[in-house]
Amino acid sequence: MVTRRSPTNGHDLPPQLQPRLTPAPVQKAGLDKRQAGHRARLALTPAQARLIDAQAHAARALWNLLHDWWTMLAKHQRTLAAADAAIRQARQEIDWLAVMPAQAAQAVLKTYFQAWKNCWQGRADPPTFKARFRAVMSVDIPQGRDLQITRVHRRWGMVNIPKVGRVRFRWTKDLPIGKKATDGNRITGARLVKDALGWHIAFRVQTLEAKPEPHPGPEVGIDVGVAVPLALSNGETYEHDEWTSSPDKPNAWLTKKEQATLLALERRAAHRKSFRKPGESTSNRLQTTYDQIRRLRARAKRRHQDWQHQTTTEIARTYGVIVVEDLTITNMVKSAKGTVENPGKNVAQKSGLNRSVNQEAWNRTVTMLTYKAARHGGTVYKVPAPGTSQRCSACGFTAPGSRESQAVFACKNAGCGWSGNADHNAARNILHLYRTGLVLVPAAGRAVVRRARRVKPATAR
Repeated sequence: MVTRRSPTNGHDLPPQLQPRLTPAPVQKAGLDKRQAGHRARLALTPAQARLIDAQAHAARALWNLLHDWWTMLAKHQRTLAAADAAIRQARQEIDWLAVMPAQAAQAVLKTYFQAWKNCWQGRADPPTFKARFRAVMSVDIPQGRDLQITRVHRRWGMVNIPKVGRVRFRWTKDLPIGKKATDGNRITGARLVKDALGWHIAFRVQTLEAKPEPHPGPEVGIDVGVAVPLALSNGETYEHDEWTSSPDKPNAWLTKKEQATLLALERRAAHRKSFRKPGESTSNRLQTTYDQIRRLRARAKRRHQDWQHQTTTEIARTYGVIVVEDLTITNMVKSAKGTVENPGKNVAQKSGLNRSVNQEAWNRTVTMLTYKAARHGGTVYKVPAPGTSQRCSACGFTAPGSRESQAVFACKNAGCGWSGNADHNAARNILHLYRTGLVLVPAAGRAVVRRARRVKPATAR
């Protein structure tokens, strides 16, 4: 039997965590293996919803127990084999842990150990406890053969969930099932995820697709902003005027009626919260109000994601090289309130700007552009962000007062005097940095990932 060594001290993995000895699919020449996800809404009965809720709470509790067990043991005792034995014993002795399938429990162990590996390699912070109301409720189904997916008719399909039974889900995309399923095109697993709109299932789909030819399209630089979400170096812009935030409409992607409903719910939640004593649990009425607020905000997020998908798909199909700024959003949205000794200035204005920046979700736009450009044979590059808004794209002169307003740029160089749209000027500067070789992170057809803290950035090209 082929075994895999633990990266901690070399103990063999238990049989549940060993790789299955199945023949690897033969990859044909000119084809790329791709992993994609497809999310669909589940239509659950009240009994099915209670069963999945119980599994999700058991998975969260198992994570917390595993974290407590792992951190209390000595380093030489922290092995996957010992953790697997402890999990199997706990599922036999604790009834509410047994409601979760054994494969889902093994998935929790794998995810937890991967979280530590990400921490050791400097890609993430150490894993922590998962709070009951703040953690995302989810259950993993690691084996695709357990799903037994069938299509009922044009709008609905059926999927088998372990220890729950057959469940309907919304059919919005053709899946490789039945005769369409092959070694290269198949569903390898799924994850059940609960958000404010209910339970959803995210299928993990593996496909073999032809390698795209290099995109013959032109190069383009993109400047992101709040007033103009996406401004291209060729003068084009992508906006969402009907979903733009304003002082009268602080929450974008909601209609006026939904804005009024959200404001009323927030006031009701604040009023009911004022009667809660310190340490007292949240009442059912207050929790219901919180759920209604989450549903409205989740609806707004879906509308924004739909706009982002349509916009990034059009850009990826049109351009071969896409250049964006390497922005650090966390630094841009820091609060300006300061301290008691040194209070900040224009705190309310800065708070509104931070809210608008977070609503635009620029990093998510770049992530979508990256994988969609790769599918069409294009590439996404990142360039340094400082100075792109204050530099003249015609002569290269940089002056702090060149950007006279949000939309107007006027070069202060006496020998130039160029003026034009400020966002268009910044996009041209971004493209110019790429052409001069100042590229920081070439995505090269893969998702943008965070660099380890101890690894230096790539040299300029």
